[in-house]
Amino acid sequence: MALNLQIFKTRALTAVVFVVVMMGGLLWNKWSFFLLFSIVHFGCWIEYQKLLVKINPDYSKIIPAHRYGIMIAGWCILLYFSNDELWLFGINLREVGLWTGILSMIILPLIIFIESRAIFIKNMAQSVFGLLYISVPIGVLVDIRMTTSDLFFWGMDQYLFYVFFIILTLWINDTMAYVVGSFIGKRPLSSISPKKTWEGTIGGILLAVGVMTLIGNSAGIEMIDAIVISAIASISGTYGDLFESRLKRMAGVKDSGQIMPGHGGFLDRFDSLLFAAVFTWFYISLFVMLI
Repeated sequence: MALNLQIFKTRALTAVVFVVVMMGGLLWNKWSFFLLFSIVHFGCWIEYQKLLVKINPDYSKIIPAHRYGIMIAGWCILLYFSNDELWLFGINLREVGLWTGILSMIILPLIIFIESRAIFIKNMAQSVFGLLYISVPIGVLVDIRMTTSDLFFWGMDQYLFYVFFIILTLWINDTMAYVVGSFIGKRPLSSISPKKTWEGTIGGILLAVGVMTLIGNSAGIEMIDAIVISAIASISGTYGDLFESRLKRMAGVKDSGQIMPGHGGFLDRFDSLLFAAVFTWFYISLFVMLI
């Protein structure tokens, strides 16, 4: 796969703008973080539902209460994982997320059943899967960010740094996999995404782990944590990329959206993070937060 300079320039320019927006949302404060990933959450949901309509035409028949209600239910997961850190007019948003989520669990299945009894199971399963695929991963990422700590790495709160660490790992892995694959890639990784190669994938993972281990170690986190988190993020992120490619192939589209030239839509940009967030969260919860 030869390196296409025009594509690379477009991707690079878009990436610069993307990085500026992401860094602002990530680093400003907890509210900016939550608002940033709320936008990502709804953007991913809109694109996911568009893909579902192409995969399952019956999904186009869902009523607005179902279409937007399931998105709000997913957003309640983000609110719940805010861990008492976000308050608005004296109201704890975690409590709002909890009780609104419980209410959604009661009302939404009834709405879905009433609107389409004949295809109730299929439509409901695809909507519930969206909660697991999009809302829960972003929710656990919010959970990591909202965890308080007295430790600081590079001037960042410990758990903010871990979120930054995960995202930077994915950026390096994605970029290096593209570059390495462009120069020496020969063997396709999967028929799902024929442009990805084994050489590029392995090269991207190794370079991401190597660079992030150095960064993590210089910042002050344990070397074993840096190695494991970067490895988990790189490997699971690759599977996330392949999974979204599978969805797009089933839908017969090249990109999930067009919001970012050269990178596609929200799902195209955050597909790796949706998988990586869950697996790194498990590791951080079990081996970092408990220490």
